[in-house]
Amino acid sequence: MQVEVNVFTVNKRFPLTISRGTTAQTTNVWVKITQDGIEGWGEASPFGVGNHAQKTEQIKGALEQIVPLLASFSPLQRQQVEQLLTQQQVPSSVHAALDMAMYDWLGKRVGLPLWQIWGCDRNIIVPTSVTIGINSPAGAKARARDWLKFMDVRLFKVKLGSPDGIDADRQMLLAVQQEAPNLEFFVDVNGGWSLTDAIEMCNWLADLGVKYVEQPLARGQERSLAELKQNSPLPIFVDESCFTSFDIPHLANYVDGINIKLMKSGGLTEAMRMVHTARAYNLQVMFGCYSDSSLANTAAAQLAPLADYLDLDSHLNLIDDPFTGALVVEGRVLPNDLPGLGVQYSAFAT
Repeated sequence: MQVEVNVFTVNKRFPLTISRGTTAQTTNVWVKITQDGIEGWGEASPFGVGNHAQKTEQIKGALEQIVPLLASFSPLQRQQVEQLLTQQQVPSSVHAALDMAMYDWLGKRVGLPLWQIWGCDRNIIVPTSVTIGINSPAGAKARARDWLKFMDVRLFKVKLGSPDGIDADRQMLLAVQQEAPNLEFFVDVNGGWSLTDAIEMCNWLADLGVKYVEQPLARGQERSLAELKQNSPLPIFVDESCFTSFDIPHLANYVDGINIKLMKSGGLTEAMRMVHTARAYNLQVMFGCYSDSSLANTAAAQLAPLADYLDLDSHLNLIDDPFTGALVVEGRVLPNDLPGLGVQYSAFAT
């Protein structure tokens, strides 16, 4: 198969601030594989977790190095390609882009969308949350209003872990709830709390009816999750602490759910493994995203029927998304009926 690598830059309509910093623009990588006149598309987007970072230059360089080694493979040889990528120790986002491109090719080859190939029920997909980043109370309320004007919002994900402390977190969350008193909420801390603050905040948040808290403690503090779970009335989900299915057994006794992201997992193949592993440990599952365009989020949406929660909203906050794909219906991100991923090119961002 032939492999083509391009970069594209996307800009957020509203910059997103989390406990680790603010993002307004990212440069992602578009991968196209071609065989027998059929193209398969994939996306790799940069991300950083603690001292683990996958930057655009690293992603593009790794792809360009692996391209010559892929020439002798077919998109049907996913297992062999996976072994090669593992041996070459490519970044997980590179693996993700190639994996989703091979699945896209397969779907186009047989003329069916992936969700249908996998036998998934599109009708049971839950609404996606939409994200409100760390802000002042007034700024958070304004962002909530923007989302409510933009789409039929059913669930807000509020970023906490403010550098100004948990009092600032409280004020911001209360402001958002005042703006949308009838909506459900969960919070994502991105590892921004200490154990003491996490215990205090989980009890406070439970009284407000928040559904669960995501990544309250920083990656590397997993041992403290046991004490937090004993003292928290809220379910605990992990994101930065859980990359692949290998991480799940070590976390299963201390958490209630995991956040699967294609860039962390290395693609749809490993994401499916993570779903089955999590279910074996009686954990809940959500799918999330980084600064992904419609390409990667539509890929994740193919597995959306398997999730308890979805946070696939990054493409909805882009002003120059070069792709179209999944539809937004009644607050749900639904894969369409087109073959493969169902993604089309709209206007390439530069």
